[in-house]
Amino acid sequence: MGNCQASDAVVIHHPGGRVERLYWPTSAADVMKSNPGYHVALVTLCVSEEKQDAGGGAVAAAVRVTRVRLLKPKDVLLIGQVYRLVASQEVAVALRARKHQNLKNKGELIIKQQQQQESTQKVTKYERARQKSSTKMAARGRQWRPSLQSISELGS
Repeated sequence: MGNCQASDAVVIHHPGGRVERLYWPTSAADVMKSNPGYHVALVTLCVSEEKQDAGGGAVAAAVRVTRVRLLKPKDVLLIGQVYRLVASQEVAVALRARKHQNLKNKGELIIKQQQQQESTQKVTKYERARQKSSTKMAARGRQWRPSLQSISELGS
């Protein structure tokens, strides 16, 4: 009963703490029009279990993570779901942070790939030098040597 707040309505949490219940499906655009400067986000609760091995003893710890997913204006708010209004400024900050993190990850990936290419180039360069030196060594062993044939001396 206390946990069934969203089973028969669309529940929208406003930033000021006010809770709005709608008993019919509505679009996110309608909610955004009635609350300018805010975006609608779907709130989901995820529980993940982390297993930690500390000195031979396995410990399982449940971690509760609240995920917030922004909705497009054309999306429909469904009965039984909980939604939250998020300020546009917070959305802009979060998007910038995500973009920065993506660029950082891509930069690290590019640097790692360049290092791998350089190491493979060094290995191939070393292999070529080794092959050249081995062919030079083999060539030195095959220098021209005169072939002396014995000449018989006939009685003089």
